[in-house]
Amino acid sequence: MTHRIALVGTGSMGSLHARVLSQNDRVSLTRVIDPREEAGRAVADRFDTQWSPEIGDLSDVDAVVLASATEVHHRLALEVLGQDKPLLVEKPVCNTLEASEEVVGLAAKKDIPLMCGLLERYNPAVMTARALVNEPVHLMARRHGPYAPRIKTGVAWDLLVHDVDIAIQFFGGTTPSRVTSGAGYFHPSSVEGAEDTIETVLSFPSGLATVSASRLGQRKVRSLVVSELDRLIEIDLLRRDVTIYRHVSHDSASPDGLGYRQQTVIEIPELVSAREPLATQLDRFVDLLEGKIDAAEERDSIIPSHRVVSDVLEQATTKA
Repeated sequence: MTHRIALVGTGSMGSLHARVLSQNDRVSLTRVIDPREEAGRAVADRFDTQWSPEIGDLSDVDAVVLASATEVHHRLALEVLGQDKPLLVEKPVCNTLEASEEVVGLAAKKDIPLMCGLLERYNPAVMTARALVNEPVHLMARRHGPYAPRIKTGVAWDLLVHDVDIAIQFFGGTTPSRVTSGAGYFHPSSVEGAEDTIETVLSFPSGLATVSASRLGQRKVRSLVVSELDRLIEIDLLRRDVTIYRHVSHDSASPDGLGYRQQTVIEIPELVSAREPLATQLDRFVDLLEGKIDAAEERDSIIPSHRVVSDVLEQATTKA
């Protein structure tokens, strides 16, 4: 069965979704939706499909991918779910916890499959590391990059939500018992109240995670380090590689004890997949449509990261 998909939004992320949808033989890109005719028609023509300015009647499709600006997610998601159509919505679901909970709650009430585009879950390096890690005690995530004027929201909803979600996944899907954070507002072009940097500490019953997000970096960094008691797993999310370090000895290097040497075993495991994360995510969405994945569990996995980001922003506002 080929699933007919409508794509809402043809910006930078929407165009990537259009390409991946057009390349997947399990789906057909039936329609692209964008109020901007020039942008919408350009993507529709490129992928040999139809364009429409509004969502309108969705009886011609089986599901929807929502990749429009975060500011309009709430209204559009409710419109899609109101027509009982399964939905893959780009992260965050909405730019407030209350709105996100309303969308997830409506999907749950109607028992409609809902998935959030927390894309780093499908990064081959993250998937490989998750398969390897057994008992993490400390996780450090850093997501830094240059300033992007097109992003109107702060780094919490744009960047931090990814690594908060990863941390929650590594610590077994449990919500952190304590969240502490600090935010910085430095760039003159940022919208008032939109944070440029955030440092966050998440306390879990079995460990600690420190998550850093910034749009003031001069180079793009996407790094993750997971420590267990007997090894360290380093993940580069840009290069999509994993390196494992295991310390094996710390000995005196000379009889007089004036020097010492450390020995560390280094392993580079084979990745569990080499596929593009967006393609892997789409396959999971199709599996969700076909009932191969529990829809309730998928919905339940969305809100924890959004709740943490909301908590972080509340702390930032209180301290401001």
